[in-house]
Amino acid sequence: MPEASHDSDTTARSNAVRWFGRLQLLRLLGKSERTMAWRVAEPRRGQEWMLVLPRQPPPDAEALEHWQHATRRAARLNHPQLATPVETGVQDGWPFVAYELHDSATLAERLTPQGLPGADASALAVQLLRGLAYAHEAGVAHNDPQPYLMLVSDSGHLRLAGLEVAAAESMQGWGGLRPAVQSAAALRLHRAAVERDVLAAGVLLHGMLAGASALAEPDTGRVIARLPPLGREIVRLPWTTAHAIAEPLRAIANRATDRQQRQRYRNPRTLLRALEGWLQTESEAGGGPLALLSDRLRTAGVLPSSPGAAARAARLALMERERTNDLAEVVLQDLALSFEMLRLVNSAQVRGAQIAGSGPVLTVRRAIAMLGLDGVRRSALALRAWPGPLEEEGAVELQRLVDRCKRAGRAALALRPAGYDGEVVYLVTQLQSLGRLVVHYHFADEAQQIRRLMQPAPPSNAGERELPGMSEEAASFAVIGADVEAIGAAVARSWGLDESVLAMIRRLPLATPVRAIENDDEMLRAVASCANEAVDALDLPGPHQAAALQRVAQRYGRLLDIGPRELRAALQDSGTLPQPPIAESSHAPLEMPVAPATPGGAALRGSVP
Repeated sequence: MPEASHDSDTTARSNAVRWFGRLQLLRLLGKSERTMAWRVAEPRRGQEWMLVLPRQPPPDAEALEHWQHATRRAARLNHPQLATPVETGVQDGWPFVAYELHDSATLAERLTPQGLPGADASALAVQLLRGLAYAHEAGVAHNDPQPYLMLVSDSGHLRLAGLEVAAAESMQGWGGLRPAVQSAAALRLHRAAVERDVLAAGVLLHGMLAGASALAEPDTGRVIARLPPLGREIVRLPWTTAHAIAEPLRAIANRATDRQQRQRYRNPRTLLRALEGWLQTESEAGGGPLALLSDRLRTAGVLPSSPGAAARAARLALMERERTNDLAEVVLQDLALSFEMLRLVNSAQVRGAQIAGSGPVLTVRRAIAMLGLDGVRRSALALRAWPGPLEEEGAVELQRLVDRCKRAGRAALALRPAGYDGEVVYLVTQLQSLGRLVVHYHFADEAQQIRRLMQPAPPSNAGERELPGMSEEAASFAVIGADVEAIGAAVARSWGLDESVLAMIRRLPLATPVRAIENDDEMLRAVASCANEAVDALDLPGPHQAAALQRVAQRYGRLLDIGPRELRAALQDSGTLPQPPIAESSHAPLEMPVAPATPGGAALRGSVP
């Protein structure tokens, strides 16, 4: 490393000006096992720079040549979040890269023991990840992201310095290898460096939120060395911090440093997407969770129409004598058309024509009566054809989820107490999966990540228990920065559905015991939740399926007067019918008993006005 003057007098030596070539060394900004940074004065320009160097100089000419090639290539990158070098060179065998400071200080200098508010920390992490993503996609890695290499201006603009200064591996001795072997080895090293950079970004985010370095270690590289698979330490945010941390942000930060490698973010784009999603949902001006979807909803709709179903409904709507109940059966076969009609009849324009106090509409029969046959036909023809913008794999997954939703709806029909309108029960059950359907359609890749994070992993050692996956809520927080159920509620709210309906279409939390109900809204929510939980249990591996169904039966047994046998019978019936078995739709609709004080009760009668 750069040395001070060799004056023999101790006092004089401590006060002596130290030089690195023509650059005056002012003070050390930080150091790790791989890099160090100094604040220096450049006499010719009268400026102060940041000087970044490797902790150890390259051992030979070949390694130095490789270092210079890597840093020159990195210096050609042009991105707002990447600091642009003003000079690169070698001084006394020691290579360096210099950067202008402008009005910036390092993140290490700006951080206090109180840490940063969640939004501020996330905004800095987002900038860091944008720079890393750009560099990685250009084939360049950083290899040592550290707080002293992050330059933050007074306005909060971040620039990352030191790209490729800490070369992870020397190419010494590669000259004798075939080009194909060199290329494959370089690709493996780059992938490993990318994952290390992303993990380091997670460690830095942890420090910004917690107000203290992870594991009390300021060097992110040393923290990484203590995490699995190299070590056994765990890095998770403390529950008590100077600034309260929102649960979605906590899930994102904890996933970034998760003890299970498979759960961590593999590239900066995935972590960036989660943080940007959370920032959007937190912003009042951004419109909450719906901000994630607003543009896509306008261009692609809520869901694509099931093959053939919407066209058939449009044809039937042309028949003047078509019975409402028969047409409703066809509409209910297509989730997209059912949801579109609910959206239309509950919109402000249509509801303005309703009788005051009638409440939201939750049956297709009533929607048909209000929109008319021509309105049904226009709705059917306006839907995007299956599978919309989805590619084949995404379409297969969405179809699988649609089938599960229909099966849950049919199971709910079999489980509902006597007197409750079957169409209302069926649609409420489906609406409890609205957020999941929307995320699968509009964020197919993210939905796949959520499913992966929820899966348990095989045990690390024989005889140990399998490693648990994340809950759906935590997984959705970690991937898109918002809860899938909150997204569903935001979409339903945009349709004009009121708070009583929004409460019904949120599944009962698995950690909350099922208690006695007080009104019909709560009964509908419980029936739909039971059906959805039971269908989810069927997706578990064989050994776990029976136990999961037993837990569902015990959880809802007293409320719905069912046992394991009745639950299995309901599921068996729900899987044998080719279309939603809403038999009562072919006859006079059932009236759901509603007490005068029931919140939203009038909206759930299901009768045609």
